[in-house]
Amino acid sequence: MASIGSSFKLIDFKPGFHHESTQYAEEGNWYSGDRVRFRVGRPENMRGYQKHNINPLIGTARDIVSWINNNTEKLLSTGTEQRLYVYYNDYNYDITPIATVVSVLQGTFGNFVTSVGSPLIKVSLTNSGVSVGDWIYFASTSVNGFGAAHDFAASTFGGPTFQAVSVLGANAFWISVASVAVSNETAMGNATLSFLLATQQTTNIQGLGYGAGIFNAGASTTNVRAWNVAASSSNITFLANQWSLDNWGEDLLAVRRGGPLYSWDANASVAPVRAVLVTAAPAKINSLVVSPNDRHVLAFGTYEYATSAFNPLLVRWSDQEDYTNWTPSISSTSGEIKLIDGTKIVGGIRSRNVIHVWTDRSLYGVQYIGPPYIFSQAQLGANCGLIGPHAAVAVDGLAFWMSKNNFFAFNGGRVEKLACTVNQYVFDDLNYGQSDKVYCGYNSEFNEVIWLYPSETALEPDRYVVYNTQDSNWVFGTSFYGTFEDKSIFDNTLATGATPVSAASYIWDNEPVSVYTGNGLALTSYLESADFDIETGSNIMFIDKLIPNFEINQGSINFSVNTRMYPDGPVTEKGPYPINGSTQKVDMRARGRQLNVRVSTSDLGTYWRWGSLRLAIQKDGAR
Repeated sequence: MASIGSSFKLIDFKPGFHHESTQYAEEGNWYSGDRVRFRVGRPENMRGYQKHNINPLIGTARDIVSWINNNTEKLLSTGTEQRLYVYYNDYNYDITPIATVVSVLQGTFGNFVTSVGSPLIKVSLTNSGVSVGDWIYFASTSVNGFGAAHDFAASTFGGPTFQAVSVLGANAFWISVASVAVSNETAMGNATLSFLLATQQTTNIQGLGYGAGIFNAGASTTNVRAWNVAASSSNITFLANQWSLDNWGEDLLAVRRGGPLYSWDANASVAPVRAVLVTAAPAKINSLVVSPNDRHVLAFGTYEYATSAFNPLLVRWSDQEDYTNWTPSISSTSGEIKLIDGTKIVGGIRSRNVIHVWTDRSLYGVQYIGPPYIFSQAQLGANCGLIGPHAAVAVDGLAFWMSKNNFFAFNGGRVEKLACTVNQYVFDDLNYGQSDKVYCGYNSEFNEVIWLYPSETALEPDRYVVYNTQDSNWVFGTSFYGTFEDKSIFDNTLATGATPVSAASYIWDNEPVSVYTGNGLALTSYLESADFDIETGSNIMFIDKLIPNFEINQGSINFSVNTRMYPDGPVTEKGPYPINGSTQKVDMRARGRQLNVRVSTSDLGTYWRWGSLRLAIQKDGAR
């Protein structure tokens, strides 16, 4: 029983995390956690995840889009630095565009070289243009040196697609196959080589060296680089791979940043075939959006019509109902407009009756108005630019996005900075060098906008921050997702990424119903409050009993009380005390001026939800 003089205090705090100040200063709030959300004001752990299908993605996905074809079949596309995929009938099909096709004939345009006991084949090909990591599809193939197993297309040979593992100048490269040569051969073999779209880098790289940043000046000049000294920092960034994907009816349109437009025809074959170049479209586009009601394709950051001038602030669109026609004329609705506030267009999304387009400084609304101007533009907000191409989402006519230092929403009338109770926590922990990879999605089941972002030392997104649009609260935590797609098409929200366990990247079902494991493994979740005291810390508290009130499906959770004598003093932990569905009370002895509570679990498949807990607390003197 509780000590004489003690009274029960209800442990109930404001929904969401409040992490803008110290743990002591945020009294009355929840302070931090991981894999926790607030539903109807009460905290609970999030559900888990499982593989959506068994074959992995090659590379790291940068965009994801889902749609339904004319046969009501569900499709999904993802793009990585190495591949473009369409998911169909539970399989990820490689639809990566072919850049060039070359026939290698024995001793004519090139040849193959093999060495006894080695799985490496040297491909000698003049001016191949291949780099390490590029992929080549081999067809009509045979090569001597491997005995009977000489067909590149055979799965036992590892084919038909191989990656260049080494390159020697412009005229030779090596591939690795799934067999070893049984004889030495020189200039032997035939093949048709289809070079897939070149592999790009996965990491944003700062441009350094002698030609970067401030140059010249004397060695004694403050903050100026001296003669013959390479720059250690600059404003030059070589950006990582990015894809922009959208469906055109049942077909797919795709742009890899800085490249041309590709299309994939859902009806081209019984089995999905490769995406093909749209030759009449601009040769360089940074991103795209399909305007669905009027059926135009909008390209953001591209060449101005009839010039070789690339304009990063240009919005250019195709003819209505025809993404192959980009030439303005009397018989075409193609056209272009130039935005002015910013240095480049970062990205755009569809919203209700408008296309929202962000520069690095401002938000614009681009709206279809019909002939003769086709689209109009209006600046909707300033000093609210987008941090990355996929850092915004539309929800019921509203837009939510992340800038370089704040979160914003457009409510249909004006731009509002969201009151964020974890703003400093997120932006102090953000790796700005990789912030181009921030990805925003929506989880309609829980009314949550989620941003996936790389923490300070991470090269890929490893954190999330979530805003509940219904209750206006915020939570954060750890993650491995790189993209996120709501369940408007599929039965679950979908995400892509590589877990530390899986290593390879997969498409994941996010939070399937009643699943509280990570692909069959236990998941850890925790929730911790800010510090609280009695009478502003004038008296020491003595705690000797907990009356728990949790929903727990199975297993147990751990409850701890952490006390301090002073706000910055050492922490004394009491617990953790295991609590399961039958626990009625927990006896304890804890003493301090301030205390916080923590609940966690790492039991396999455990779901928990906070109810209405009480602690037996009494004054225990002033020192």
